[in-house]
Amino acid sequence: MKIFAHRGASGDFPENTLCSFREAARLPIYGIELDVQRTKDGVLVINHDERINRTSNGEGYIRDMTFEELRSYDFGSWKGEQFAGEKIPTLQEVLELFKATHHMINIELKTDVFSYQGIEDEVIALLVENDMLDRVVFSSFDHEMVERVLKKAPQNEVGALFMKILVNLHEYGVMIGTDALHVSLVAAKREAVKTAIERGNIVRVYTVNTIEDYDLMKKLGVEAVFTDYPEKLYMHGNK
Repeated sequence: MKIFAHRGASGDFPENTLCSFREAARLPIYGIELDVQRTKDGVLVINHDERINRTSNGEGYIRDMTFEELRSYDFGSWKGEQFAGEKIPTLQEVLELFKATHHMINIELKTDVFSYQGIEDEVIALLVENDMLDRVVFSSFDHEMVERVLKKAPQNEVGALFMKILVNLHEYGVMIGTDALHVSLVAAKREAVKTAIERGNIVRVYTVNTIEDYDLMKKLGVEAVFTDYPEKLYMHGNK
């Protein structure tokens, strides 16, 4: 079963920062996962929340701030003083970090709250520029975005993200045109996900942080898990 480092090695490092991704980059895991948003002045940056309040010493929405403003804030100290001074990274910086590695990159397009019109085109163009489009899995909770990316990058897998427990999950994937279903751990333990796997869907599960849940997902036939503790799960899976 494949392992993606969720927002980098975010269990022990500040999520979606370069130090978190550097830690993940040294591990022989399958890939990493990150979240892309866009600043007021059009820079593609990595952050999960639409606001920076939780993971920095600043406040406000990313879309309302310039890149220079965002770079003035500390995105590390909330996790520990040893991470003081960590800045919000750009997508370009993260791509440069992984250019020389083997890792796949799951890019979640954070358009389920704000649409960030055209962000998928900008992300795809940047990946082409870096010759890394073939190393990317896209995903989004915005299933209109999933449909758009499937058309614009037909060679790539595009995962439809789900938090809720749905019935007829396989049929829903067929409707929007994707085989890749990225589901929450709670949903993964329900019958609909088991049926989807049996019917050929690629199921990836977030966020799997315990050995017990890792073993259960492997038993179910899940293709990959997203975890905050990639080293721990990798060591367990390869002992």
